[in-house]
Formats: sequence, C-alpha cells, structure tokens
Amino acid sequence: MTGTFEELIASEKPILIDFFATWCGPCQALTPTLQQLAQDMGDRLRIVKIDVDQNPKLAAKYRVSGVPTLMLFQKSELKWRQSGALSLPQLKSTVENFI
Repeated sequence: MTGTFEELIASEKPILIDFFATWCGPCQALTPTLQQLAQDMGDRLRIVKIDVDQNPKLAAKYRVSGVPTLMLFQKSELKWRQSGALSLPQLKSTVENFI
C-alpha cells in the first residue's frame, strides 16, 4: 500500500476497508464477495484489505476488535462500519447508499 492510511481514506472516491486476518474463516468467506463487489462497482469504489496482524497499531486506532470489520470512508470521514461478514446483496445495497 502506497502512502499513509490517512492519505488513502482522504480520497474523493469512496473506499471500503476490510480489516481481516489470514486465520479468520469468515474473512476468507468474505473475499469472493468483495471481489464480486469490486467487479460490480467498477471504478466507483476502491476496496483495500488490511491484515490486522500486520497492522496492529492501525487496527487499535480504529478499535477493530473483531474481524472481519468493514469500514467505508470518503474524504477522511467514516460513513459506515460493520463487523462480521455480509452477503453480496447486503454489502452492495449499503455501499450504494454512499455513492
């Protein structure tokens, strides 16, 4: 990932952050959903996965206590947050509210 997290979330384009862990079953189950969402949304949304084990300070700063935790940012503002896996229709409908 280039730049800082703060630069990343300052984007005009909505950015969906997936805080995950490699050992987390629900996180792995969410991966194909996120891939499909990325395909469906095209360039209207950016999706970034952040491994909490490799970025513990960032996870602590955003109080990520469970994985997966999804956060949607736009212009540095947290627009939406959800812990736990969602289905593609749930996730798509939520994200479309902010685009």
